[in-house]
Amino acid sequence: MQSIRLKGHVQANGILELRVPTGLSESDVEVVVVVHPIQGEAEKKSPEERGWPPGYFERTAGCLADDPIQRWPQGAYEIRDDIQ
Repeated sequence: MQSIRLKGHVQANGILELRVPTGLSESDVEVVVVVHPIQGEAEKKSPEERGWPPGYFERTAGCLADDPIQRWPQGAYEIRDDIQ
C-alpha cells in the first residue's frame, strides 16, 4: 500500500479533479479519498458567520459558575451475565 498526499482546488461547480501518479500501469487499485478543507488564518469565520447569535458565547460562558451542575450518586451498578 502506498500513501500519496496531494493538495487540490475544488472548482466553482464543486468538483475536485485529481491526477495521481502511481508508478503503476495496467493495474487494478483501490483508492480512498479523504477530503479535508484547508482554512488559513484569514479564512476563519467568526461565530456570527457560522450562525451563532451575536454575543452568544460572551453571554453564556461561565453562566453556571454560581449554580454549578451537581451529579448525584448513581446507585449500585447492575451486574449482568457475560456475553457468550
